[in-house]
Amino acid sequence: MESSETLLFRVARWLTFGSAVAILFSIAASQILLALALAALLLSGGRMRLPRIWLPLGLFLLGTLISLALSPDPAAGLPQVRKIFVFTTLLVVFSTLRDMRVIRWLFLCWAGAGTLTALRGLVQFGHKVQEAHAQGTSFYNYYVAERITGFTSHWMTFGGEEMFALLMITAFLFFACLARKRAWLWLLCAFLMALAMLLGFTRSIWLASAGAGIYLLWFWKRALVVVLPVVLLLIALLAPASIRERFSSMLKPGKVDSNQHRIVTWRTGLEMIRAHPWFGVGPEEVKLQFDRYVPSDIPRPLPEGWYGHLHNIYLQYAAERGIPTMLMMLWMLGQILWDCLRRLWRLPPGRSDLKFVLHGAVAVVVATMIAGIFEYNLGDSEVLTMFLVVVGCAYAAMAINTDSAVA
Repeated sequence: MESSETLLFRVARWLTFGSAVAILFSIAASQILLALALAALLLSGGRMRLPRIWLPLGLFLLGTLISLALSPDPAAGLPQVRKIFVFTTLLVVFSTLRDMRVIRWLFLCWAGAGTLTALRGLVQFGHKVQEAHAQGTSFYNYYVAERITGFTSHWMTFGGEEMFALLMITAFLFFACLARKRAWLWLLCAFLMALAMLLGFTRSIWLASAGAGIYLLWFWKRALVVVLPVVLLLIALLAPASIRERFSSMLKPGKVDSNQHRIVTWRTGLEMIRAHPWFGVGPEEVKLQFDRYVPSDIPRPLPEGWYGHLHNIYLQYAAERGIPTMLMMLWMLGQILWDCLRRLWRLPPGRSDLKFVLHGAVAVVVATMIAGIFEYNLGDSEVLTMFLVVVGCAYAAMAINTDSAVA
């Protein structure tokens, strides 16, 4: 930390820290702390910084506003304007977290908070088992529509938060200098979060975690990459019947599974894109105009599921805001990966905090892009906040000893 820092700037740092950790418990508390952090940063006179991704991110937000202006019902899209506030997370994290010890402790606090959330989820799972048994119904059929949520309001949010916290603590264990100190504690945290994710029954989270896990294993101990598929296969074969059924539903869905429902949303999204390729139908208009664009060859009633979005971030942004705006998001994601990997290639062998943060950031982006094929994950403010915290910390870590990451 710089000795010249003002008291307000230090306050801004710890408010930012608090906001980043509070998101695992309460979005309201997190956003209040974010607003206070932003105000303290502005009043402190400290340098406000944006990372190198400012251009694609700015163009993405500009495309959102243009799409809103051209929308048939701009008022309906105002929630997406308010969500721009969430993106200030990137600004305050990159501007205030200028110490690797603070960044390290933030992700260790995520591990602790994620473990508490996982424990709450495990208790909820036990209650769900009892409820299904009391009603004399199939646990699988009962549970798929009423899954564990931890401290969140939805199982998708729960799964996304747990996945990000798990990936960062895994990167810490694999690459950080201090990983061997109290390693048993962090391994326990990782185990409990992984167990909660498994019992969360969210297949997109399983796939995304596996993909990101392969990346981390590849750069930690490459030979273990071949072991991971064997472990996953054993889980699928030896797990309780409900978990095996959930695994098999990826290829052979039952009546309560959402595979066909997603195909309907994807095809409908493609129709929206064909009709409005440049600026989309408008923010929040996908759910309002969905029925107009359902292909005529799809029989009614539609498969059971949620039709408020397209369950795919790429189709969602293209349909809602236009192909150019979606490409800006892809540019931003690609820029993050390139910047982190390029810096990793230049690091010397051995463990370091910078290596752990950058590998963790790459894993989080990879997981986000995989899960985004099946869910509108970045449309979730809690998941988006954690994503921006990871990205902001990665660029802050790169900028601690150099200004190359600063716009």
